[in-house]
Amino acid sequence: MSALLDVVLPVFVVIGAGYLVVWMGWFAQSGVEGLIRFTQNFAIPCLLFTAISQLDLGEHFNFPLLFSFYSGALAGFALGTFGARLIFGRTWEDAIAIGFCCLFSNSVLLGLPITERAYGANALEANFAIIALHSPFCYAVGITAMEITRARGDAGLAVARKVLKAMFSNALILGIGLGVIVNLSGQAVPAPLQSGLDLIARAALPAALFGLGGVLVQYKPEGDLRVIAMVCLIALCVHPAITFALGTALSLPENAIRSAVVTGAMAPGINAYIFANMYGAARRVAASAVLIGTALSILTAWVWLGLLP
Repeated sequence: MSALLDVVLPVFVVIGAGYLVVWMGWFAQSGVEGLIRFTQNFAIPCLLFTAISQLDLGEHFNFPLLFSFYSGALAGFALGTFGARLIFGRTWEDAIAIGFCCLFSNSVLLGLPITERAYGANALEANFAIIALHSPFCYAVGITAMEITRARGDAGLAVARKVLKAMFSNALILGIGLGVIVNLSGQAVPAPLQSGLDLIARAALPAALFGLGGVLVQYKPEGDLRVIAMVCLIALCVHPAITFALGTALSLPENAIRSAVVTGAMAPGINAYIFANMYGAARRVAASAVLIGTALSILTAWVWLGLLP
């Protein structure tokens, strides 16, 4: 119970505060949209740039960690996509958008603060190693699958061009990429610039959590509830279970397996809805999965924290 009270609930208090003030009309939806744009296009990219540029890539980018997490993520994408198509009879475009909901866990807005509160700021290195590849990997999988489905015979070069354009117009991916470049160059960021980036980065998580609550007001629990239940089951249970099993089999260090499982156990993130909206596919399912999955993760995160060493 202490894990629920001390670790999980404070994160959802911030989300709930954002939801409440927007629902009550005390904070305009336009303000929430501006706050989300600030966090996603500036604050979180600054956070990721700073973290990746200072990360010991040789120590934390290890194969067992990434294999454990991304095997679970890919399994979730496959189960979600083919489940939506073969069990529920959705179109391939809808099925891929639903699979993306199972693929893209909320690694930044939920995974980082819950891991930090549970295990301390020093336990986040493995989180950042996962996050460094998370957006590029998930968008590469989702966009490639969707563009191939929508190509209907287009040349491979045209599909590749669309994929690259969609990926590298994403601010999160740009922040990660610049962080990797600075890290590999061995050059330190000038102190005044780094201090400014740190100030922006410190606002990222609380502002993003508050904004997430505000955004969820407009997401009504509509759509096929059986499909939504499948998404929540895969995202909150199947992905972390696969990650936990593989991490244990590969003898991951305690900190690494904690970060991988907690990150894998997070609800679908806002990017799941952004992806669905970008392609006009399964938007109601994606919105409802974000809303319901975020609410359910209050309990499932508590359960996973209790199971971890």
